[in-house]
Amino acid sequence: MKTYMANAEKLERKWFIIDAAGIPVGRVSVMAADILRGKNKPEFTPNADCGDFVIVINAEKAILTGKKAEQKVYRHHTGWVGGLKEIGYKALMAKSPETVIEKAVKGMIPDTTIGRSAFLRLKVYAGAEHPHAAQKPELVK
Repeated sequence: MKTYMANAEKLERKWFIIDAAGIPVGRVSVMAADILRGKNKPEFTPNADCGDFVIVINAEKAILTGKKAEQKVYRHHTGWVGGLKEIGYKALMAKSPETVIEKAVKGMIPDTTIGRSAFLRLKVYAGAEHPHAAQKPELVK
């Protein structure tokens, strides 16, 4: 009996839409990360990039539960002395709601070449409109 090993060149990539309206950011990110990695497929192979494309719409309508909307802070360091930059969740949602979903998904995929190529297949849009109708994406519940 042979074990099936998926090959990235032989796989057919599909497109999926996730509507983030009224759903917590973490739930949307988990669904997107699983599809990007290919964990929703029976032929999933950890060492092969067998994921699909993901379109997240209505990112501006994603929610956080509890007091996280007031308490959550995104931080990064520039590398210079005193270069710690902080922005709150509400300010980041007002400025760029796509970034919130992208940061959450990026934290859920591996920091490897497979993870980096999977992240390139993520498309996030603040509103309900997207330019990928020609790919005939399927809606994820």
